[in-house]
Amino acid sequence: MRRYRISTELSEMDIDVIHAFISKSYWAKDIPKPVLQKALAHSLCFGVFTSGNQQVGFGRLITDRATYAYLADVFIVDEYRGLGLSKALMTNIVSHPDLQGLRRMVLSTRDAHGLYEQFGFTQVPNPEALMQVWKPNVYQE
Repeated sequence: MRRYRISTELSEMDIDVIHAFISKSYWAKDIPKPVLQKALAHSLCFGVFTSGNQQVGFGRLITDRATYAYLADVFIVDEYRGLGLSKALMTNIVSHPDLQGLRRMVLSTRDAHGLYEQFGFTQVPNPEALMQVWKPNVYQE
């Protein structure tokens, strides 16, 4: 990771890069930029940057920083995949001082189980205990 760095400074996050990726994702397609900006403002954000300060990755935690965290919006832009950046990002996330001692950290993923399992995430053993209000097309309405 010599050529890359990870920052949690919200002021460094490039909302245009983040929005360009997330607004085309399967989990937040068409999310309006103002909604995304509000989400970032109320989250613990992690950005992956090149030595030239170009943002090439992102992830955020929705958390009280004491008992619970939900990991969301994790990505590495296509051109920078395969360089170990997702593992470096996850290492930074799970070792962040504000996320130590949590009772639960959760996420939802369709296709990256192998990555997250390397960092201790497992399938929920009792999914019947989970409930949700789910509006998958909220940004298209």
